[in-house]
Amino acid sequence: MAEEQQAAGAPEAAAPKAADGPSPEADPKAKGRDRDGNRDRGKERDRERDGKGHGPEGGADADGAADSEAAEQERERERAAGRFKEHTRDPLAGEESEDGPTDLAAASRTRRATRLLFDTGRDLNSFDRSYIQSAHIGDIHLRMDARQSSAGMRSGPVPDEELRRLRRVHVEPDGYVRLRNALSARRLLVLGAAPGTGRTSTALSLLDEVTTGALGGAQPEPAAGPRVLRVDPDGGVRQLADSLVGASNGEGAENRRATGYVLELSLTRPGALPPDAMDLDRLAAALDEHEGFAVIVVAVGSAANPLLAGRYGMLCPPAPTEALLATRLRERLEDHVAAAASDAPDDAPQLADLLNRAEELASRGAVSEAVGLKDLRPTEAEVLASLLAGHLLEDVSYEELLAGCRSLAAGQAQEWFAGVDRVLVAPSFEPEGNTARPGTAALFHPVAFRIALAVLGGASHSAVAAAAHLLTWELSVQSDPDNTPARPLFCDDPESDLALSRAELTDGRVDVAGAEVAAQLIWYRGSALPGAVLTEVWDRHFPVRAPVVRWLRLLADDFRPQVWMRAAVAAGELCVRDFDHGYAELIRPLAEASTQRRRIFAATTMDQAASYASHRQAVRKLVGDWSRHGTRSLRWTAAMALGYGNCAATTDDTLDALARIGVRDDGDQLAVASFNVVRLLALPDSMRVLRRMAKWTRHKQEAYQDLGLVATVRLAVTDVDEVLGDEPGSALGDRGDWPLPLALAATRPELVGPLADLMWTALNTPRSREVATDALETLLRSAVRKNGAEWTRPGVAALLPALAAEEADRRRLDWLLRRMMNDPEDPLPDAQARSLWWLAVPRQDRTNERDERDKRDERNERDERG
Repeated sequence: MAEEQQAAGAPEAAAPKAADGPSPEADPKAKGRDRDGNRDRGKERDRERDGKGHGPEGGADADGAADSEAAEQERERERAAGRFKEHTRDPLAGEESEDGPTDLAAASRTRRATRLLFDTGRDLNSFDRSYIQSAHIGDIHLRMDARQSSAGMRSGPVPDEELRRLRRVHVEPDGYVRLRNALSARRLLVLGAAPGTGRTSTALSLLDEVTTGALGGAQPEPAAGPRVLRVDPDGGVRQLADSLVGASNGEGAENRRATGYVLELSLTRPGALPPDAMDLDRLAAALDEHEGFAVIVVAVGSAANPLLAGRYGMLCPPAPTEALLATRLRERLEDHVAAAASDAPDDAPQLADLLNRAEELASRGAVSEAVGLKDLRPTEAEVLASLLAGHLLEDVSYEELLAGCRSLAAGQAQEWFAGVDRVLVAPSFEPEGNTARPGTAALFHPVAFRIALAVLGGASHSAVAAAAHLLTWELSVQSDPDNTPARPLFCDDPESDLALSRAELTDGRVDVAGAEVAAQLIWYRGSALPGAVLTEVWDRHFPVRAPVVRWLRLLADDFRPQVWMRAAVAAGELCVRDFDHGYAELIRPLAEASTQRRRIFAATTMDQAASYASHRQAVRKLVGDWSRHGTRSLRWTAAMALGYGNCAATTDDTLDALARIGVRDDGDQLAVASFNVVRLLALPDSMRVLRRMAKWTRHKQEAYQDLGLVATVRLAVTDVDEVLGDEPGSALGDRGDWPLPLALAATRPELVGPLADLMWTALNTPRSREVATDALETLLRSAVRKNGAEWTRPGVAALLPALAAEEADRRRLDWLLRRMMNDPEDPLPDAQARSLWWLAVPRQDRTNERDERDKRDERNERDERG
């Protein structure tokens, strides 16, 4: 490599002699001209300031004053280089390490993943709740409330008409036969499931079958009494057992034979205790005496675990969504087909055709996206079937269909949070002076888990669980500030959390201190649920805002990007609902915080709000005012917000604002301004950014020159993952671990020239030369991975020839490759060094150099023979 360079005519003094770093002898000086052949004015000014351009008179002056002046100039050069190196550090480096990598790449990846959970760009729920909550669809009166009132159904017989309809539409869950066999054998079944999953329908269906079988398949006589009864839950298991024992000695004993009882127990109220094993055994014995059956329905959770773990306990899985929807559709359409056949037999539509059209409509992308739920519960399947049938029968418009579909997730969220703490504000019958309200933490934990999952969906299960406990504390203290919340330490049930929150666990990976490790990730089973939960909490439960805001501020201090970045995006979604409140409680306090992570949190929150057209103008004005007149902290936050590309009207406006921040106060915030200039290069308008950077390097003011040079060096040391946005189909997406300039050079050839010009300027400017040379070394080493596999070689092959187009540039490259080869800690293999050298040399020059080498070898052979 070096021999060929010398054979091409390079002077002996230009050849590197050791790997001790640049020196005046070893580092070839550039000729001082830009790519157009013009004198580089910025470099000329540097030479004048650094004492390099004094001319013959300065070189001839050897007195003591000149030596002192030269020494002072050398010290000033070192100070300038040190300041320049400080400006190229990561914005978070001061909080995490001195010079090591930060978590900006992990934060960027987390932001991209989190934004996919929200339908950014429109309202969180674009439907009129007051209209769609109760609507008539043809002959069907449709109730959109997920929570149905249980008034009038607490006790009493189940009508035969309801049982007949249940036989027709009930969809058996997995393991239904096993449940029926257990009930037949034991007379008593404790059935555990999440509310809304069809557990009561399953209980009634089981009782209908076993009681009919106990009667030999015959229906009871009217005088014999009801066959299936609902039991008032206030009396509980003991009251039911007492009534059966009392009936054994009374006149109505025959009427209680082969009767089924369904009892729904609520164990979530403070002070509520589950029945013990002796109570259940006594009830089972009484049922056996009367040949009766009973199903006790409970919600899964820590309170119900002892019941479900006992001899009578079994879990009830939800019914399959496809079967539920098909059954409900058939029920809706059969009546219409029968009515049409009676009116016009020849023109009556076929049921199979209507069912096929309904299934096709349900599978459309817009409809399934509007539903936003992976699994449908019976009530939701009934609502969706009514909407689909109504649209096919031209009773519901397409817009009404989509609005109704979106209401399903909102209905679920409303059910989850409606009246959760009503029992806490009810009149207390405790002895006077006892003001404690036990069980607040247990009561609030399910809702806290749902909120935490809406904010941190996609994070590790442990992170969400920890955040949920933190929010449980905040909710408990807000509800009962005079008492310290107490929560049992060994009563968590992860499976119950999943069931009660419609969540799922998946295997994935998370970033831990810059390394990816395996983890269990948790998500809602439906893309519509995170937004629906946040909307429900923020819009309909105002007192909850205060503890949620305190909780989000705590999450802003979490050092894990998977936590604080997700919380920042979710905070932006909340601010869209009420920007005035969000600005006062979240954005402004965090934007003025002393820690950099909190300010990035505020910047991300503002950018998320700016994604909505309704808030974009306000956010842009706010960020613009901060960049002009804000305090030091506000300007820093504004710079981070500008780097996302949404907080100014145009790219030029964004660059103007970043320049204002970067050059102010002697470049006090040059590091954060330059970093966000580089972030803009991942956006489509990167050519405009590169041109502005080149313009800054040629500016007459040194502050602007430094901004352009620092941005150039930072560009060279920035990976794609640190700055990649969320634009779909980005060519940079599969090059996350590539240095950004090499990824741009490989994917956008038109950027190679501007990139090379900027890097050339940084390499030939004294105050930036050292860090630029180190950055170039990093780029060169990334061509091949440690295991020998190709990495960024296509990008190096595109950029390096443009960067080493002149003889002086090649001498610098030759010196740098030699230094890398002689690095005592990480020597570059000779083969890789030669490969990089040939990438930089054009094909024509390669031929000339090979010819020169052959001639030199011939001369050497002749000399040896002579």
